[in-house]
Amino acid sequence: MRTRVKICGITRVEDALEAVRQGADAIGLVFYANSPRNVTLAQAAEIVSNVPAFVTVVGLFVDAEPAFVQEVLSSVKLDLLQFHGDETPSACRQYSRPYMKAIRVKNGTNLVQYAADYADARALLLDAFAEGIPGGTGLVFDWSLIPHSLTMPVVLAGGLNAENVGVAIEQVRPYAVDVSGGVEANKGIKDAAKIAAFMRGVSNATI
Repeated sequence: MRTRVKICGITRVEDALEAVRQGADAIGLVFYANSPRNVTLAQAAEIVSNVPAFVTVVGLFVDAEPAFVQEVLSSVKLDLLQFHGDETPSACRQYSRPYMKAIRVKNGTNLVQYAADYADARALLLDAFAEGIPGGTGLVFDWSLIPHSLTMPVVLAGGLNAENVGVAIEQVRPYAVDVSGGVEANKGIKDAAKIAAFMRGVSNATI
């Protein structure tokens, strides 16, 4: 099965189009004020209006107030919601939209229980745990902590780049991989050559 690719932290139309041109299946827009990749509603709407058909647009939120999420949804056409904080299953479900839940993995994280708790999620996004930081750390976690018995689709994140994504795919066999900092020139500014190298790493992985 082909490994899907999401390129997250898009802040510019040209980066979104470059990601799509190189074969990304999804782009991620960050709606979290503390992130250097945060986008305004106007930025997000402009990016989305330029994304062609068959590309999934994902909106990332971190313990956001429901009113803010609703404001984003009324202004920006999102295909999938990504909850990257401590949102409960009921909090994720309240918008009646497809969603995936991000889990920050460390020793002792019970991913089987998370899969049961968020059973209606479209996937679990697995990222590295760092105290007090919800994501975007650039850290790689121990992939052996992911149980083979996990039946829910896995989106693997956390410190992925062109050099390690092939090994990650071969070891974890995720449904998709998620990259942000690993394809950037600067925070929030993507690098076309790095995107190309990352996509080659995905394509060349042996599953």
